[in-house]
Amino acid sequence: MKIALTELTRENGSHWQVRLDQHVVTFRTEAEARAFIQTLESRLAAPHRLPYRQQRAAN
Repeated sequence: MKIALTELTRENGSHWQVRLDQHVVTFRTEAEARAFIQTLESRLAAPHRLPYRQQRAAN
């Protein structure tokens, strides 16, 4: 998954956009955007188990 952080300049100030492939999430501050990215990356890196049915089908 490609994650990109971009600053958006608007009339009422800057906003920050996190793009996850084709999905976009906008934040009011850079800190909020970076915290979101950090949480997302840690969840993606966490070990994941397949549900029991899928484990049996994979064997």
